Amino acid sequence: MIEAPESLVRDFLEWLDRRPRTYSETLEVWRTSCPRLTVLEDALEAGLAARRASSGGATVIEATEEGRRWARATSDLAR
Repeated sequence: MIEAPESLVRDFLEWLDRRPRTYSETLEVWRTSCPRLTVLEDALEAGLAARRASSGGATVIEATEEGRRWARATSDLAR
């Protein structure tokens, strides 16, 4: 279940789709002081984004294929 506003989750997925981001970069850019605004956690839990280890050992966050489809579908509905 996505608790964060869908528009923010869509923006997050579109940001990830430009290129995979390191976990630390993701936390830096999408950090919030609001405990109810859980964009990263919601996207991971819903299977819209995934964590993986890069060849350099860093944790990388990337949009899943399901996340890309969801972002396109909700973007089309927003117009």
